[in-house]
Amino acid sequence: MNRIAIIGSGGAGKSTLARKLGLQLHQEVSHLDALFWKPNWVAAPKSEQITVQTELVKQDRWIIDGNYGGTLDIRLNAADTIIFLDYPRILCLYRALKRVFQYRRRTRPDMGPGCKEKVDLPFLKWIWNFPRTTKPGIVSKLEQLSGEKRILVFRSPGEVNWFLKKLEHT
Repeated sequence: MNRIAIIGSGGAGKSTLARKLGLQLHQEVSHLDALFWKPNWVAAPKSEQITVQTELVKQDRWIIDGNYGGTLDIRLNAADTIIFLDYPRILCLYRALKRVFQYRRRTRPDMGPGCKEKVDLPFLKWIWNFPRTTKPGIVSKLEQLSGEKRILVFRSPGEVNWFLKKLEHT
């Protein structure tokens, strides 16, 4: 596991898992949200997202967390390991709302500077609709890559914890 892409719904815990894996594997972690959200929640242009990700995946070892469907193929094609956090939408919604209170009036460590924690209706709708609108495309891509990549799908935090403990002992 040298080039790891972590994907999943908002609130699934992609950034937390990326940090934990980075510490365990002594690998650099890149949070796409930190790279692509400018102050006051201004999104980086797609051309910048493509350029940055293309450079990131050239490295021998990396962990990148985030969705960004328009550039997902860059990471998935370069990864040797893909981790999909396929959690229930209720858990993801709960975690996204919990985050608002945890980082109230502050910026999360995995977010771009000047982006104080917030939640809005479109984001909550995206999380709610993720299993129906986004997940099928991800599953299709993962099926296509299954012969050449290590693909790990976790359906609960317990499965992730088991994986991390197992990894600790290897």
